[in-house]
Amino acid sequence: QVQLVESGGGLVQAGDSLRLSCAASRLTVSYYALGWFRRPPGKELEFVAAISRNGDLTNYKDSVKGRFTISRDNAKNAVYLQMNSLKPEDTAVYFCAAGSDYNKLLVRQYYFWGQGTQVTVSS
Repeated sequence: QVQLVESGGGLVQAGDSLRLSCAASRLTVSYYALGWFRRPPGKELEFVAAISRNGDLTNYKDSVKGRFTISRDNAKNAVYLQMNSLKPEDTAVYFCAAGSDYNKLLVRQYYFWGQGTQVTVSS
């Protein structure tokens, strides 16, 4: 079956950087827009960033603009999220997902999901 596997999470201090990776198997990612979502403690899953099939278009949650960068490597069947200047409010479980279009922001608009990776930012 299709698998998306996230990695790169961890415990960091405010102001630090992390790079999340998501590797896909049994899924040709070039057919899909790819996104990152997150679930902060006690809150609902929320959109973070998305990238178009060929990587030329991106979309970001307002609070991460200028700090996070989404990228993809279709040859490696992977998507990445570079997170800089991390803040405690970025603490969440981060999920990658594959969907139809980079401008889709809703959970239900994405078809395949990873299991998530924990990011904890201490103040």
